[in-house]
Amino acid sequence: MIAHYVAVLALVAVTLPASCVANNNMTKNLKVLVSSNDFPASGLKVLEEHFTVVQTKYLNFGEEGKTLTKEDLLKLIPGSSALVWLSHHPISKELLDRAGPQLKLVATVSAGYNHCNLDELKARGIKLSNTPNVLASAVAEIAVGLMLGAARRFTENLDQVHRGEWEIGFDKVLGQDIRGSTVGIIGLGGIGQAVVKRLAGFEVSKFLYTGHREKPEAKALGAEFVTQDQLLAQSDFVVLAVPLTNETKHMINKDTLGKMKSNAIVINVGRGDLVDQDALYDALKNKQIYAAGLDVTTPEPLPKDHKLLTLPNLFVLPHIGSATVRTRSDMAVLAANNVVNALTGKPLLTPVNL
Repeated sequence: MIAHYVAVLALVAVTLPASCVANNNMTKNLKVLVSSNDFPASGLKVLEEHFTVVQTKYLNFGEEGKTLTKEDLLKLIPGSSALVWLSHHPISKELLDRAGPQLKLVATVSAGYNHCNLDELKARGIKLSNTPNVLASAVAEIAVGLMLGAARRFTENLDQVHRGEWEIGFDKVLGQDIRGSTVGIIGLGGIGQAVVKRLAGFEVSKFLYTGHREKPEAKALGAEFVTQDQLLAQSDFVVLAVPLTNETKHMINKDTLGKMKSNAIVINVGRGDLVDQDALYDALKNKQIYAAGLDVTTPEPLPKDHKLLTLPNLFVLPHIGSATVRTRSDMAVLAANNVVNALTGKPLLTPVNL
């Protein structure tokens, strides 16, 4: 039996390069903190192959994330070389202070990164990665769902079902078509392009997009580059698919809403603060625009007594854009591989420029 194990060990030593064994042993000394107890097993497996992984036993969302998880992370983070951030809560200066100077990377398991305290990371020389692209398909599907939900008046129709009082008649609760419409995409990145691809079968009349510059992919998609004002004036659907930055905060406001058509439908799958919600409420309440569909709001969750939820022409989902089994697993693996690259001297797969 002893001879058998010796033979196996000898075989492993021959088949594995010495550098691979050495590197694995070296990285095993590095500590990686996972910030929530619901990080997918696929991502954990990648991390545990290389590092010593520490994971909070709490959920880093909602009230639990603000209390129990926050205290637990402050206890666990000292000595960590990387932080896998799985949360909608912001990364605090206190947490970064407690981590220590050896912290090299924050890997956020999200496409957006406005919650990652960018100025503080930059000042400390800590790299940041995110998980774009792998969630584009799932988010685009939700964008199309919101378009259908808002245009076909799902909020009003579901209310009828729940009340057991259906409005029967040939001209009751009529909605709008995607067929023949002009769809404007603000931000023709991965998500915006995926939205256009998924709408290919809906007989859309025209796709418009706007941004800092023309996109080489737009020609194949049949999308026309226009100014933002032109997009707002011509679009039946205005789809927001941009990250939240100082430039894009409240880009949909009283002024921009006033430039839209009366039948316009606003769709937001980016971040809640892209929209001035008070201005949106007024525009919907006064029927200045037709409807809106939101997967993101400010705050999240939106309080059940929030004035927006009194509107029949608003269709809201609870930020489920990337919420599929496959997509969340892909996000976890991408975040984990960014950690592997960062701590083994390789370029990040999806870096965020700070």
